[in-house]
Amino acid sequence: MTAPDLVLAGEFPAADHVRWQHLVERVLRRTDAVPEGYDRPVEDLLATKTYDGVLVKPLYTAADAVPATGYPGLAPFTRGAQPDGHVAAGWDVRQRHADPATTAKAVLADLEHGVTSLWLVVGDGGIPVADLGTVLADVYLDLAPVTLDAGPDYRAAATELLTLFADRGTAASAVVGNLGADPLGHQARTGEPADLAAVAALVADTAHYPNLRSIVVDGLPYHQAGGSDAQELGAALAAAVAYLRAITAAGIDVDTAVARLEFRIAATADQFLTTAKFRAARRLWSRVVEVVGAKPVGQRQHAVTSPAMLTARDPWVNMLRTTLAAFGAGVGGADAVTVLPFDSAIGLPDAFARRIARNTQAVLLEESRLAGVIDPAGGSWYVESLTDELAKAAWAWFTEIERAGGLPDALTSGLVADRLAATWAERERNLATRADAITGVSEFPNLAERAPVRAPAPPAPTGGLPVHRYAEAYEDLRDRSDRTLEATGARPRVFLATLGPVAAHTARATFAANLFQAGGIETPTGGVITSPEDAATRFTESGATVAVICGSEKSYAESAAAVVDALKAAGATKVLLAGKGHRESGVDGHVFTGCDAVAVLRDTLTTLGVPA
Repeated sequence: MTAPDLVLAGEFPAADHVRWQHLVERVLRRTDAVPEGYDRPVEDLLATKTYDGVLVKPLYTAADAVPATGYPGLAPFTRGAQPDGHVAAGWDVRQRHADPATTAKAVLADLEHGVTSLWLVVGDGGIPVADLGTVLADVYLDLAPVTLDAGPDYRAAATELLTLFADRGTAASAVVGNLGADPLGHQARTGEPADLAAVAALVADTAHYPNLRSIVVDGLPYHQAGGSDAQELGAALAAAVAYLRAITAAGIDVDTAVARLEFRIAATADQFLTTAKFRAARRLWSRVVEVVGAKPVGQRQHAVTSPAMLTARDPWVNMLRTTLAAFGAGVGGADAVTVLPFDSAIGLPDAFARRIARNTQAVLLEESRLAGVIDPAGGSWYVESLTDELAKAAWAWFTEIERAGGLPDALTSGLVADRLAATWAERERNLATRADAITGVSEFPNLAERAPVRAPAPPAPTGGLPVHRYAEAYEDLRDRSDRTLEATGARPRVFLATLGPVAAHTARATFAANLFQAGGIETPTGGVITSPEDAATRFTESGATVAVICGSEKSYAESAAAVVDALKAAGATKVLLAGKGHRESGVDGHVFTGCDAVAVLRDTLTTLGVPA
C-alpha cells in the first residue's frame, strides 16, 4: 500500500495580496488605526520612511521586484566584491585601539583570540607616533595588517610604520595594511582645509608597495553629525572622487589611484538598512570607477558599528545593537568589520569589553557561519528594492556636492553641514517623541543601574561637523538627576495618582513611569486611589511636588477635576494627566504617546528645582 502524497498546507486556501490586505485591514479597524473614509491601500498605513525619504513597505511582492544586479565579483559588485564572497576565511575582524597605556598588551590579546587586523588611532588623542614600534614589537605585520588613523599626523605615522617593515626586512610585495590618510575626513571634523596634494605625494612615494593602501575614505564624520545613510554614502563618494582627482593630477594612473582607497562606513542596528547600505555603496563606487575609466574593481569596505547609536546609560544593551550592526554589515558583504566595545560611550574600553567585541564576531563567523553564504540577501524583493532606492538617494546627494564644486568646497561653504543639521533636527524630534526608541534610555530605563567606570577617552576633535549620540538628550537629563542624588541623597520624584483598580490604571501608570524615569525621575505611586481625599493624602506622603493622574477614561470623567483640586490644595505645584483629553479638568499639561518627552522631562526637572 503506497502512502498518499503529502501536500503541505494543501487544506488551506491559496494566499494572495487582496486576501492579505483584507485581513490586515480588519485588524487595523479593530484598533481604530484606519481613519474614517480611508480609501487608499492598507499598506500605506503601515509604511514608514527612512531619513532619506525611502518608503519601507510592510509587504513586498513581485510587483516591487528589482532584479538582483549582476553576480558576486563582477561589476557593479552589488552582490559582493569577490566572486567567492568571504566563504573561505570570513571577513577581516578588525579591532580599534587608542589607549597608549594598554594597547601594546591589548593587541596581543586580540590577535591571540580571533582578531585578524588592527585599527590604531595614532597621534594627538591616541598612541604617540614614536610608540608605534613598541606597540607592534611582537606583532607579525604580514599576518595582522595595520590600518592607521593619524589625523593630520598621517605622514609621520606612515613613515614610522614603513620603517618597521623595512627594519624587519619585509619585501615590498608583502607590505599590507592602510596608511590611513584622510585629510577630508579631518576637514569634516575640524574645519581645517585639506591638503590633497600631500595625499597624492604619499600615494606616489608608496607606489612600489602593490598591496598597501594609502587612503581611508571615512564616512563616520557625516554619520556622527546626524546624517542619513544616503548622506553618508554620498559624502564619502564625493571624498573618494576628490582624492582620485588629486592623485591622477599628480601623474599617477587611475587604476593605481583606485586601488589605494578603502571606505569606512557606519553599520547600525537597523540590520536590513545596513545590509542594503553596503550593497548600495559598492554599486555607487562601481559607477564612479566606470566613469573615470579604471578597470572594474570592487570597493574595499570597512564596517564600523555606529558610535552614534551607543549609549552610556545601560551600556549592556550596546551588545545587542552592535551584534545587529555586525550581522547587517556581514550579510551586506563588508570586507572588514569593527565592533566597537559596549563601553565606548563611557570612556576607554577595558579588556572585558574588547573581549565581548571580538567574541561577537566570533559567534557570527564560527557558530552562525554568517560568511558561509554569498550575498544571502540577494534576490529579496525587500532588500533589492531598498538597495536600489538608497543608491539613487546617495547618488543624488553626491551629484549635488559635485555641482557645488566637490566635497572640499561643500564643506567650506556649509552645504554639507546645513544638510546634515536638517537631518539631525528631524532625527532629534523623533528621538524626543520616542518614535525612535532607545532601549534602556528613552524606553525601559533602569534608575538603579550601576554604570561601569572607565578612564576618560580623548575628546573628539572640534571646529567642524558636530558629533552626536542619539541618547545624548536623555543622558543629560539623567546626569541632572544624578547630581541631585549626590547632593541631597534623593532623586527628584513625581507622584503617580493612580485612580481606581489596578486593571484601570496600570497601562497609563506604566507609560508615565517609563517616561519620567527616562529623565532620572522616581515615580512613587498611590496604589488603588478611590477618592480625591485619598489622592491628596498619598501625594503628601510621597514627598513629591508634581503629580501625574493615571487612570481610565471613565475615572477621568468622574473624578479628574476633583482630584486636580485636591492635589493642588495638598501643595502640588503642577498636575499633569496621562492621556490627551479632559483638558477641562484643570490639569497643567498632558503626557501621551508621541508627546515631546525631552521637553516634558526638562520642564519637570526645572519645576522640581533641579539645576540644569
